[in-house]
Amino acid sequence: MPELPEVETTRQGIAPHCEGQKINGVVIRNARLRWPIPEDLPERLQGQVIRSVDRRAKYLFLHLDGGTVIVHLGMSGSLRVITDGSPAAAHDHVDVCLANGRTLRFNDPRRFGCWLWSDDCTLHPLIRDLGPEPLSPEFGGAWLFRLSRGKQSPIKSFIMDNHVVVGVGNIYANEALFKAGIHPKRKAGRISLDRYHRLAEAIKETLSAAILMGGTTLRDFVNSDGKPGYFAQSLLVYGHGGTPCPECATVLKEIRMNNRSTVYCPRCQR
Repeated sequence: MPELPEVETTRQGIAPHCEGQKINGVVIRNARLRWPIPEDLPERLQGQVIRSVDRRAKYLFLHLDGGTVIVHLGMSGSLRVITDGSPAAAHDHVDVCLANGRTLRFNDPRRFGCWLWSDDCTLHPLIRDLGPEPLSPEFGGAWLFRLSRGKQSPIKSFIMDNHVVVGVGNIYANEALFKAGIHPKRKAGRISLDRYHRLAEAIKETLSAAILMGGTTLRDFVNSDGKPGYFAQSLLVYGHGGTPCPECATVLKEIRMNNRSTVYCPRCQR
């Protein structure tokens, strides 16, 4: 599933081609996504200018003068810019045709993504209750410590809760907890402020590195072969269960938590 770094890299890739461009037309080939695409979306977008392309959590915003299109890539979706007029493929569900001759094309094989309209995206039910961005000044150890008091849930589940902080998906939770030396099953309410400071820094470091690597390993966002390759990140623990810990050489343990793979070092993480 595309997570925050992939979505941010997508934003960075498409923004230069879209911002300031007038929308000449919208083609919807399949409106049956996770939520049906509004029937009047092409009419709303026709003739409007994309003022900016922003991101909140794993949602992309196409800001127009009259409102905002909220886009989610779902489990397997992608956005790319078409410049050569290549025909749509089987899972290319939405085209936004721009005045510069380019087309913003949405591909989603599993149709778990969404294209929604909002007059004020900050008040939309999908957005309004989200926690802070992990790379923002609002997020840090003190924030995590305050919200965690009295919590009996495992720390991995706690930091993956979008009401606590957005964008810490399964891969990044594994990596950040390893860097901070915290066992994924430790109760969130039993972790000290100092350890939360280390964890918050590990989250910021992990996501920043993933965004940077995503930006350098994506093949392209232009033309029909420009599907995001996403990043080939050098992960420390995720996907390496049963191999030696990169710090102490103890065999990394892999378990399932909430039906998700969880890898940790039984020696380094307490």
